[in-house]
Amino acid sequence: MIHDLPEEVRLGLRAARTRNLRRRSRWRLHAGDEIYPILRLWKGGFALEAAVAPHVRGFVDIYDGSRHLYQCLVVCSALDGDERVYEFKRQTAVVRTAPLDFYRDENAPLALLP
Repeated sequence: MIHDLPEEVRLGLRAARTRNLRRRSRWRLHAGDEIYPILRLWKGGFALEAAVAPHVRGFVDIYDGSRHLYQCLVVCSALDGDERVYEFKRQTAVVRTAPLDFYRDENAPLALLP
């Protein structure tokens, strides 16, 4: 059905879809000093708008608003219409505290009284 529409209408619909994805998403890609809005994010990768997205390779950071979510190693895989699709080679979740190197018992006392 969409193939029966005039070219201007199809281009307008595509631009509206991209604008809606950009507005709804809080995800941001930080590559060095540059920041790019992420249109879609899934388990194996993410998509940026092709018009503003460079060929990003290497280590990047992904944020949800101001919250740091992932440190990733990415490669550019394909150009899909108006989107540039990237794949993760490595995706590590950022944790707020350092990992423990010992087992902490749930019932252990918090402090010892003299």
